[in-house]
Amino acid sequence: MEWVVFIPAAALAIAGGIGVIAARQPVHSAIALLSVLAALAVTYLVLAAQFIAALQIIIYAGAIVVLFLFVVMLLQFRAVAGPATKLPRQRAAGFVFGALYLVILLSAVLAAAGSFQPAPEGFGTAQQIGESLFTTYLLPFELASIILLVGIVAAVVLGSRPAPPGGAG
Repeated sequence: MEWVVFIPAAALAIAGGIGVIAARQPVHSAIALLSVLAALAVTYLVLAAQFIAALQIIIYAGAIVVLFLFVVMLLQFRAVAGPATKLPRQRAAGFVFGALYLVILLSAVLAAAGSFQPAPEGFGTAQQIGESLFTTYLLPFELASIILLVGIVAAVVLGSRPAPPGGAG
């Protein structure tokens, strides 16, 4: 019965992904990205991972897309006026690599078809994620937090304006 929800969500994610790369306006690409992230949250709900779905909506669909829109608005991107320059045989190479990727993906899915197991009890809950982060994955979690802190400090330092030469202020 999950297929009734999963198939439209997957179709929306695929259509949104195509919209992200096909849209000429950056704002339209960001809105298409929002539809992809919302469809991904629906698939998390189908998998009974409510906490992960909520984080998907709050963090990615909320904060990250808004950040993208702010950057697009501040940098004042314009739509591409004419056709983009293309390499010779670029479209053919894209189709060949896309077909190759599809063959590899289908062979991996068919090879694993029957070995899937249902998710364990409590999968995707806040308690299970918290226990994993602070026991099994404590070191990677702390390293990621340090890297994020360094990035924030670097952004503040690079974004701050130097003091005027007169020393006032």
